[in-house]
Amino acid sequence: MMNAIYWIIIFLVTFSIMEYMAWFTHKYVMHGFLWSLHKDHHHKDHNSRFERNDTFFIFYAIISMGCFYTWSYEGVWYCLPIGLGIMAYGAAYFIVHDIFIHQRFKWFRNANNWYAKGVRRAHKIHHKHLGKEDGECFGMLLVPFKYFKNKL
Repeated sequence: MMNAIYWIIIFLVTFSIMEYMAWFTHKYVMHGFLWSLHKDHHHKDHNSRFERNDTFFIFYAIISMGCFYTWSYEGVWYCLPIGLGIMAYGAAYFIVHDIFIHQRFKWFRNANNWYAKGVRRAHKIHHKHLGKEDGECFGMLLVPFKYFKNKL
């Protein structure tokens, strides 16, 4: 029983840390030295369903798979909940960012609760900046409280 509690705690902590990692990567890597890969996400001057920006998921997928490998072949037990936490955050990111916000698939179009509206507002503010400088709202699941109010 105690082992399961540790797994759950490690999973939840990892998932939570991934929100900070997404913010950090978005602000300092995507809007920094790898802007060339992220730029097409802001400019939409392409006809493809895919963007160069989509390559960023590969980095964290490799880390997650490395955790699964370490757990499976090396027997390091805590690598499984870490790998699952990273993978779960990646799935949440895909669902919230790519499906819900950018409507790459036409699902969740009618989600209209206070949280959904706040996340959409924050992301819309982020995308109003077309350059890599002067950006704001780099997080994904946790956005500043002001975006949850009715008026900005």
